[in-house]
Amino acid sequence: MVMQRKIYVGLVTLMVIIFTFITGCSDQAASTQKGNSLPSSSGAIPKEIRIGYQVSPNGELLAKALGLLEKKYPDIKVNWIKFDSGRDVNNAIASGSIDFGLVGTPPGSIGIAKGLPYQVYYLHDLIGESEALVVKEDAGITSLKDLKGKKIATTFSSTSHFSLLGALKKEGIDPQKENITILDMQVPDIYAAWKRKDIDGAYIWQPMQAKLVQDGGDIIITSKDLAAKGVITAEFGIVHKDFAKNYPDIVKGYISVLDEAVHYYHEKPEQSAQVLSKELELSPEESLKTMKQIIWLDVSQQKKYFGTPGQPGELAKVLKDTGDFMAAQKAIASSPDAPAYQQALLSDLYK
Repeated sequence: MVMQRKIYVGLVTLMVIIFTFITGCSDQAASTQKGNSLPSSSGAIPKEIRIGYQVSPNGELLAKALGLLEKKYPDIKVNWIKFDSGRDVNNAIASGSIDFGLVGTPPGSIGIAKGLPYQVYYLHDLIGESEALVVKEDAGITSLKDLKGKKIATTFSSTSHFSLLGALKKEGIDPQKENITILDMQVPDIYAAWKRKDIDGAYIWQPMQAKLVQDGGDIIITSKDLAAKGVITAEFGIVHKDFAKNYPDIVKGYISVLDEAVHYYHEKPEQSAQVLSKELELSPEESLKTMKQIIWLDVSQQKKYFGTPGQPGELAKVLKDTGDFMAAQKAIASSPDAPAYQQALLSDLYK
């Protein structure tokens, strides 16, 4: 009797192992087939959502200021963590210290090329006049050719750095031959260097751009000017792969929150500027001006940029072009092929 019981228990255990193995293989195969798509649904809810944000006059900052995510998920702790650059956001994602983040096209292309554990879930905006080269009005600079022998600050591997180098390249200007010193600085350091007169100018984003203009700065060229010449920059949202896999419904829910913020801005621009003025540390009038300097995108406009695996969208092309440029600048060892950038986009969200 004891022997029969042991045999019975052994058979049950063996059946459980076989079932678990088959199920695991099926799940792995399904995961491989899905590629750049989220699971269809999941009832799992995290205890906390960690968002790495930057002070940029876009829909995510407005969603933060309005508390939209907290209203949608009152039982989940929402932790907003401020970063000064996409480079720092990349590092935070790599270390697993944030779930969502915002990066520009250069750090995003670098992150994808390096295989960082994230995917792109939302294109926040296209950058226009919100990033520009600002120079001191007494520096004798009226065009890019006047940068010879000057010191210009920017944040390396950022959209501003990409635009500055792109602007010089379009003009046929070699920084080394023209003795142009390009300094790598974070936003607070740029302002301090400007006040000390250690630099002649900076290619920087809002709201720091407005502060430099207010403090005796002149704008020489903007990213809107460069976009017309083919040097395109944008800001997009990234999500850690583990978070996207475990909480697909939360990713979709956050997209709905961002869409709500964008529509709020389009319907109530003055009220939005009033709300964002504290975040941007600008007056409501200056805040509205900076908000109008980028192209805010809602959910209905995402498919054009995300495309599909079979028909890549515009964002994959921009990322590929940016990656190639960053590889030429030796910011990365090499730029992968176009499908690798498309694979990083959660295009199934916008079928």
